[in-house]
Amino acid sequence: MSKGYRQDRIGEEIRRIISELLIKGLKDPRLDEMISITAVEVTSDYSYATVYFSVLGTDSDEEGMNEIADGFTSSQGFIRNQIGKQLKLRHTPELIFKADRSEEYGRHIDGIIESLNISKDEEE
Repeated sequence: MSKGYRQDRIGEEIRRIISELLIKGLKDPRLDEMISITAVEVTSDYSYATVYFSVLGTDSDEEGMNEIADGFTSSQGFIRNQIGKQLKLRHTPELIFKADRSEEYGRHIDGIIESLNISKDEEE
């Protein structure tokens, strides 16, 4: 079943709010990196929102990404409070923070394709 228009709209608004909070500066020092909120997926009952983030400019290791996720988790109460104030929802969704690995995966696939050494002349 496809997601509804309202789910997409709420997800996009949550993404915008969290991005603004990152720009204004959350007080947690673990969130001082150049972090981008890439997507927010809201469940159909609006009880959970999965927030995907990536770190810009550096290839963060697993430990660094976990530290940033911990920073988000410790700031979750403040973030949910701000979302509730701005969106005026009856129930603010519980936030789940996950690292977005799509860019890393894309670079990995590009490396595999390049290692195959297929030239364009061979394709024709």
